[in-house]
Amino acid sequence: MASLSGTLSDYWRLARGNRNFRRLWCAQIVSEMGDWFYAVAIYSLLLEFTGKASSVGIALVCQLLPQTFIGPMAGVINDRISRKKVMIAADVARVLIVGAMLLVRSRSMVWLVYPLLFLETIMWGFFEPARTAVLPNITPQEDLIVANTLQSTTWSANFAIGALLGGLAAAFLGRSAVFAINAATFVVSALLISRMDFRESHTELHGRLRLRELVDFKPVAEGIRYVRSDKRLLATMMAKTGIGIMGASWVIFPVMGERVFPLRGHGLSSARGGMLSMSLLMASRGMGSLVGPLLAAGWAGQNQGRLRRLILTGLAIGGIGYMLLGTAPGLALACAAVMFAHMGGSNIWVSSTTLLQMNTEDRFRGRVFSADLSVVTLMMAISTFSAGRILDAGISARELAVGVGLTVMLPAAGWLWAQGLWKSAEYVKAGVRSQ
Repeated sequence: MASLSGTLSDYWRLARGNRNFRRLWCAQIVSEMGDWFYAVAIYSLLLEFTGKASSVGIALVCQLLPQTFIGPMAGVINDRISRKKVMIAADVARVLIVGAMLLVRSRSMVWLVYPLLFLETIMWGFFEPARTAVLPNITPQEDLIVANTLQSTTWSANFAIGALLGGLAAAFLGRSAVFAINAATFVVSALLISRMDFRESHTELHGRLRLRELVDFKPVAEGIRYVRSDKRLLATMMAKTGIGIMGASWVIFPVMGERVFPLRGHGLSSARGGMLSMSLLMASRGMGSLVGPLLAAGWAGQNQGRLRRLILTGLAIGGIGYMLLGTAPGLALACAAVMFAHMGGSNIWVSSTTLLQMNTEDRFRGRVFSADLSVVTLMMAISTFSAGRILDAGISARELAVGVGLTVMLPAAGWLWAQGLWKSAEYVKAGVRSQ
């Protein structure tokens, strides 16, 4: 296994020597930090104004479900026009959308949160496949695992730091300041991406995109046929369903913070104590997601067999972690259980994304990664909405956490079964994407 220091030197070499990647990475740091800053503010606002866990579940559906429906159109656009321009346009739109959150100042205006989250997610649905799809254009193949691991661990560090600071900022500066900060981060992200300079070969294959092509099902059908032609590719896309099930944490953490593990003392009100506990649980998820790929990337490298084994291990760890969360006696052990679970979850994400990048043709990459996001966000939408309804029906957050852990074992069993696809003599004989 490569040493951690060696792995860190690879990250430093990539960030220092690859200008395009460095700018994309810095844009990620700024915008994601703002996102996690304001996540705590949004969820605490909903719990305060409505008093229902299902309000958080509905908000998360608004943040997740649009990607399922916008995915086909986003994939076609990202395979036809400049992905750089798509990212800039999405960032500019999100400045306006997040800024409009400042209008939500009373219970009577809380309804506005839902359409704004819906619109923001549509923009994210265009941005994320573009960001993932450009990595092979700006990064040599031998650096793909390094690039994906760095982006994943950055997401995790942003989550940990942003959620923690966001809880403090929301508690002591107010939600309006948090919303303004998040809007400003998208301005910085757009400026950084605008300075990237790289060739986008996929734009040379077609003429100018026409409006009617956005409702033309032919490119979508072509993408579906492409994925269905290789069952291994389809199985890899489905691996993230385990992460989708763990998406119930977006409802579990706010409720556990507010009702199960609220911090007390030091002059803290119950609302502030709940926000800080919520932010600690979310930060623990970020820390786990940060540590997981750092420990595994040096061992897995570009070896596709090891990447597949990391997915299986990650699913098992995620399930066990949530079962431990449900039985944790206090906040410290709950945070440790969350960290453990998401060490596994982050390795599922990094490994499956890297496998898709290595085995997908550039002209299909936008559609494949839009579909990949659609799968995981649909599962997250289902799990978060269900979690909110289950909690409001009287099931405790602890019982729900155990149930989530047990459910994650289903995709783990499915992935274990799917390993036979790589051993199949049919694929070996056909020579489809040899390892």
